[in-house]
Amino acid sequence: MADFRLRKLTILSEEIHHDGGPPAARPRQRAAILALVSNPFAGRFAAELQPAMEDLKPLGLMMSARLIAALGGREGIDGYGKGAIVGAAGEIEHGALWHVPGGYAMREHLGESRAIVPSAMKVAGVGAGLDVPLGHINAAYVRSHFDAITVALPDGPREGEIVFVLAMAKGGRVHSRMGGLEVSQVRGEDGLR
Repeated sequence: MADFRLRKLTILSEEIHHDGGPPAARPRQRAAILALVSNPFAGRFAAELQPAMEDLKPLGLMMSARLIAALGGREGIDGYGKGAIVGAAGEIEHGALWHVPGGYAMREHLGESRAIVPSAMKVAGVGAGLDVPLGHINAAYVRSHFDAITVALPDGPREGEIVFVLAMAKGGRVHSRMGGLEVSQVRGEDGLR
C-alpha cells in the first residue's frame, strides 16, 4: 500500500463577473482543490504503479466532496478538470496515478457526467503553476466550456511531493461567442455531443 501523506489542502475559488464586456447575468464560478502529498515513489523507479491508484481513491472522493461544497453544492456544476504537479524527485508517471482516482471521484459525486475529464500534469519545482483544463461534464465539444484555471502553491511541491488537483466550474466563459455546440443542444450520449 502506497502512503500519500497529506501535508496541505488548499481550495481556490473565484467568481467571474465580466471579461471586459457587460456584466454577466449570473457570475461564473470556478474553483480548484489542491492536495499536497508525499510521493512514495520519489527518488526511485517503481515498475508497478497501478495499485497505488486504489490507494488514492479516498483522497479523490474527499477532495471532490469538499470542492462541490465550496461551490455551494452540485447544482449548476457543468465543467471539470484535473491535474498534478510532481516534485523533481518524481516522474510524470506519478502524476498519471491521478487519472482514475481524481476523475472517477468527480463523476461519482456529480452524477451524470459522460465527457472525458480534461487533464494536465508536469514535473516541476516549488511554486510552479499549472493550467488545469476545464471542459463540459457531458459533452466535450461545448466550446463555451473550453477554459482553464491556474493553480499553484507557494511551498510545494518539494522534491518528494505531488500536488493533486481537481477543478470544477458552474457555467461557461461569461462572454462566450465562438459558436459550436451549445449547452442547450447537449444530448450527452457519447461524451462528445
